[in-house]
Amino acid sequence: MKETGVVYLVGAGPGDPGLITEKGLSRLRICDAVVYDSLLSPRLLDEVPDQCRKIYVGKRAGRHSMKQEEINKLLVELAGEGLAVVRLKGGDPFVFGRGGEEIMALSEAGIPYEVVSGVTSAVAALASAGIPVTHRALSRSFHVMTGHTLSAEGTLPPDFDEFARLSGTLVFLMGLGNLSLIVKGLLNQGKPGDTPAAVIQNGTLPGERTIRGTIESIEEKVLAAGIESPAIIVVGEVASLDFTSTLKQPLKGCRIGVTGTDSFTKRLRKQLESLGGASECILSLLIESCRKGAEMKEAYEKLPSYTWIVFTSANGVREFFRGLLEWGHDFRSVGHVKFAAVGRGTADELLQYGFLADYIPEKYQVQDLAAGLKGLISREDRLLIPRSLNGSKELNEILDETGVPYDDIVLYDVALEGLEAEKRTEALKQLDYLTFSSASGVEAFFREADKEIKEALAGLKVVCIGDITAKALIGHGRKADIIAGVYSIKGLTEAICRDWK
Repeated sequence: MKETGVVYLVGAGPGDPGLITEKGLSRLRICDAVVYDSLLSPRLLDEVPDQCRKIYVGKRAGRHSMKQEEINKLLVELAGEGLAVVRLKGGDPFVFGRGGEEIMALSEAGIPYEVVSGVTSAVAALASAGIPVTHRALSRSFHVMTGHTLSAEGTLPPDFDEFARLSGTLVFLMGLGNLSLIVKGLLNQGKPGDTPAAVIQNGTLPGERTIRGTIESIEEKVLAAGIESPAIIVVGEVASLDFTSTLKQPLKGCRIGVTGTDSFTKRLRKQLESLGGASECILSLLIESCRKGAEMKEAYEKLPSYTWIVFTSANGVREFFRGLLEWGHDFRSVGHVKFAAVGRGTADELLQYGFLADYIPEKYQVQDLAAGLKGLISREDRLLIPRSLNGSKELNEILDETGVPYDDIVLYDVALEGLEAEKRTEALKQLDYLTFSSASGVEAFFREADKEIKEALAGLKVVCIGDITAKALIGHGRKADIIAGVYSIKGLTEAICRDWK
């Protein structure tokens, strides 16, 4: 008999992926399936295991993807298959998240569950906008109400009058579409027209906007500013305060699209976001390994004959050592060779396997790697170059001049994964920069680039990690706006920081 699974109801926080709890992340990292909503960062889905099933059940005003009863049934079915399921909900599961209904369905079916609290936007979005929910001498309490619940007659719910008469800070979630009704209801219950009010759009996110006014003026100001959902309405004296953070990070407000392998983009995005930038993965290159192929098998058997192994990427390092063990060898097989690495990132990956790079060029690009090796090798040497299918031919051209024998073997290829063309176009329109970390990434991007994507690309700055990548870009009729001085994640980040400043 199959063992019953478990469901974790996890609060994803208000939108900023950094505001999920450590416990919530730990549940994501071990789940077999994740059932998620609209109002959360897609970055959180990067935390789930590769084999995890991702099921979108997002709901937004007027556009319900799946009914609540269907979601309840889905959770029961998934857990019934013996899976560890994360129900990932925006904010906190119990703050208008209908978490209680899901728990009732799980309890009835005998499914074990755990609730992991999340940071609610009712507090976090206000804090991000510089509005404290309470403040001495101004507000000793705060009260939260859903703003979209209407009666059958299209009016505010019966308990609204009592809510409107409360002192302290009043917070309305999901209420922008009913702003006019809320304003009238507050005035009818005696709230002074000059009571401070604010509306916060996309709280805690890069596109956050805050409109301030009074109960009487806020509706007109919101319309004039074109504020859209999701938004939070705040009413009370604290709405007149502005405690917006004065710490200005170097990439605050900057929106950067990244391309590259999954490992590279994750590290780059982490670096960019640590400096206040917002990032989105536009295109991901998946590694298709050839380490179990006949050519690599022969190369592993010939390891005693090689004096140098040349790595042109961190991916090459990982795939080589995985294959080494899989073919029945161990690290003693390469104890006699010297290692060359194209850059610091590749050398760092090599160090993970216990080996120091014997040569790293000053500039982290293939032609410099080849030029440096040219002065270190002789005809008595034999080189192994395990790398990607479309590796730079400049390496071959320079090595051919030396007459030194080498085996250039395909260790892996890359496949394309990322946003669909339509979504990619829309995403590009929202960006300030787009980064390319390899020539293969450039080729993959333009392989599926239609006219709309190319037009969107013209409206932002393109950043390349090095000259070879920039050269590949020129081949598609687009010149790089920025080329990193140091060909690494740090170099890319510093180049963007300088330009953004």
